[in-house]
Amino acid sequence: MRPAVTPEAAVPAAQPPERVVARVRRHARILILPAILLILVAGATAYGVGIAPEAWQVLAILGGGVVVVLLGSFLPFLAWLTRRTTITTRRVIARSGIWVRVRQELLLSRGRDVTVRGTWGQSAFGSGDVRIDTGHEKPFVLKDVPKPVLVQGALQELMGEEQARVAERRRAEQTMIDGDTVAWGGR
Repeated sequence: MRPAVTPEAAVPAAQPPERVVARVRRHARILILPAILLILVAGATAYGVGIAPEAWQVLAILGGGVVVVLLGSFLPFLAWLTRRTTITTRRVIARSGIWVRVRQELLLSRGRDVTVRGTWGQSAFGSGDVRIDTGHEKPFVLKDVPKPVLVQGALQELMGEEQARVAERRRAEQTMIDGDTVAWGGR
């Protein structure tokens, strides 16, 4: 004879609220060249304005300097600023885009393996790519993350907790739905 399921046992435990664990951007070393370009263009523009004899030449030099700074310094900075990754206790959310916003989410329960891959340049600056294998052809990649080994450890820990929570939830559902009628108070 099977014991009766009490109403308290039939309801799965409430899930803890989702918390933000980390917010990550690409390593700021990608802004080195735009910063150098900004300094060089500012100096060259100031020099060109100082030696230009005509007013239209001054305007052309200023206009050219502004265009180069916008395209070579401001847009890369804006692209870096608008791309971020948020790691929570349940998922990884990657947001990017200047004019078109793209949002990509990965549930941690879907992740299988986390690896770190880095070039020698990334290793010199303490960054790397964190790849989350989901079992599909294309892994979920967090590009050029600072301190990638720390991010990898946190993701592995969070994935283990989330997968254990999902397994517990499935076991609770299986005990509730076992093909038998739940008897309230006896058979």
